[in-house]
Amino acid sequence: MLATVDDAAAAALTELEREIDAPGGGLDRLRLVPIPFVPEVRLHLAEDAIVWWARMEASAGHALPPPYWASVWAGGQALARHLLDHPELAAGRRVLDLAAGSGLVAIAAALAGAAHVTANDIDPYAVAAVTVNARANQVTVAATGGDLLDSTDLGTDLLVAGDVLYDRELAGRVLPFLARAAEAGAEVLVGDPDRGHLPRGRLDSVATYPVPTTEPSVDSPVRRVQVLRPA
Repeated sequence: MLATVDDAAAAALTELEREIDAPGGGLDRLRLVPIPFVPEVRLHLAEDAIVWWARMEASAGHALPPPYWASVWAGGQALARHLLDHPELAAGRRVLDLAAGSGLVAIAAALAGAAHVTANDIDPYAVAAVTVNARANQVTVAATGGDLLDSTDLGTDLLVAGDVLYDRELAGRVLPFLARAAEAGAEVLVGDPDRGHLPRGRLDSVATYPVPTTEPSVDSPVRRVQVLRPA
């Protein structure tokens, strides 16, 4: 199983590197851009993730996972901003970025001085995106694939997770995982723009940020995002 994950991530990395190096522009291309709320970080993002996804699926001849990593999400922006504004949270610590997507939060942790940063995502393309984005920001991040939500021994001091409560089924798996990590001694921080699955009484807010909206299909230009920790 692990070899399959590694092989898929390696193939995705080759594909993303080819995309990044391809000449020309347009809505279906990746661009290296600064992040509005976290300008210290640049990421390879799609001008239009849906158009990019459609072209890549047509080229592959089969369905591909939604490219969540190709957009920058509000919860991740708030978490990254929080870590850079409070570097003592990450400095010298082992950090795990769960459902890392583009790797924004992991990169912010590395910039804040973390001793070791791991970014995990089940999508091989996200694992590849973390690799190219860490390289672009000249930081070291270990990008790993696979589902960690049934794990108990994480070996981490700080667990960060942006936009992980976006549907009921996923929240039902993520929340117990976060609670186990906290009980094991990890500090846990969650970035959430309240997509309707935030449980009452289980998470406390430590900060709130007005984050510019860059994700697709959102009407408001700014989202109110909370950084939370288990109660």
